[in-house]
Amino acid sequence: MGAKLSGPGGGSKYTVEQNSEINVTPFVDVMLVLLIIFMVAAPLASVSVEVKLPTAVAEPQENPPKPVYISIQADDDVWLGDGRTSIETLGADLDRQIGTRNPTEERIFIRGDQGVRYGRFMQVMNALQDAGYYSVALVGEDNAPST
Repeated sequence: MGAKLSGPGGGSKYTVEQNSEINVTPFVDVMLVLLIIFMVAAPLASVSVEVKLPTAVAEPQENPPKPVYISIQADDDVWLGDGRTSIETLGADLDRQIGTRNPTEERIFIRGDQGVRYGRFMQVMNALQDAGYYSVALVGEDNAPST
């Protein structure tokens, strides 16, 4: 509830009128900013490379704050995050993505399709080892017990 002082021509100099209108402009501004933030952030939170993962029986491990994923598709395409890469440039692309972090302490997650040839998987592993990345984790579908 607000008050409005009347000026000249509106009665006495000190006449007080009530103003019962609610100003919703700041509320709408905040809601629009939040909407834009969520619209931009939602697509970034998902992995867009489709890979059919095999099931895993091991206990799920906690993920690091910003995981680095290498995906190997059934047609032998290799992806680093959401960008396509090759075996020859995998080490340099990883160095560029990781930046100043230490490669020997960085954990790399490999997502391999069920139809990937073992030879192609070993090429990726050898490229990682040649680039100095020794901490590798394999990603699989969780084997949820049926009820």
